[in-house]
Amino acid sequence: MFATLILKRAGAGIFTLWFVSILVFAASAILPGDVAEAVLGQSATPETIAALREKLGLTRPLWEQYGDWLFGFVSGDLGQSLASGADVTQLIMDRLSNTLLLGGLTAAIAVPFALLIGLVAATFPGSAGDRAVTIGSLVLVSVPEYLMATILVMIFAIKLGWFPAVSYTTEFTSFGHLFSVMVLPILALSASITAQMARMTRATVLNILGSTFIEMALLKGVSRWRIIFTHALPNAIGPIANVVALNLAYLLSGVVIVETIFAYPGLAKLLVDAVASRDFPVVQSCALIFCASYTVLMLVADVLAILANPRLRRGGH
Repeated sequence: MFATLILKRAGAGIFTLWFVSILVFAASAILPGDVAEAVLGQSATPETIAALREKLGLTRPLWEQYGDWLFGFVSGDLGQSLASGADVTQLIMDRLSNTLLLGGLTAAIAVPFALLIGLVAATFPGSAGDRAVTIGSLVLVSVPEYLMATILVMIFAIKLGWFPAVSYTTEFTSFGHLFSVMVLPILALSASITAQMARMTRATVLNILGSTFIEMALLKGVSRWRIIFTHALPNAIGPIANVVALNLAYLLSGVVIVETIFAYPGLAKLLVDAVASRDFPVVQSCALIFCASYTVLMLVADVLAILANPRLRRGGH
């Protein structure tokens, strides 16, 4: 039963990716202008633009272009950039490590901190700390990434001059250099997802603490911390795992905004630049990679939820 559930979710993920690939390709096709105009500039003649479009294969039927691109993506050949002629796979690999660094550092800081303050707030409901977490998380959730990034730049880069306003670097000479370059993008990304995970962790644990078996443990004199870590937290792993996965997936959308604002040389910045130049192979490949990452995170969350549910592990319904 466990394997069947995983296979069903994996099959749904693959179907989702295929459907999204159609949407991404169609959206790219209806964008105004094309890469030939972007490369040749406004002074190019219609004949020159038509010749370049023919050379790049943009005059072929859309279904044929889609089939070639999808087959190449599945086989690992992402083709060549229409704007620069560079290998798309190499372009993505050069930027992917930077995005993974930014996302990994953000997750490593935000997830443990959010779970900790969520647990503390749930352990002492109604306390000053609980109210601070509730109010603070509501405020941070209401602030979008672009506004948070702008505020951080205005305060810490322009007003105080503590950190650089842009993070356009791929080499770090020391830990101090890494910290100074990454701290503002990480803070901009962490604020919202930390608040959301803390709120959901608090709500999940409080819901479990209201269960009958928890009340029985309290009546037997079991300490509250033991109840939290021995009884409540193991039962909350499944829901919390889904919350973490959802917020890490949400982190992918925030990366696009933050990398653009801070000029960080990551995969999202490559996607934005490719949209501006109408470089469709790069746009389509980057967009599908982001979607695949989101789908994988959802699959991981489902697996953790199943593993945390004894009834599902035993094949129950």
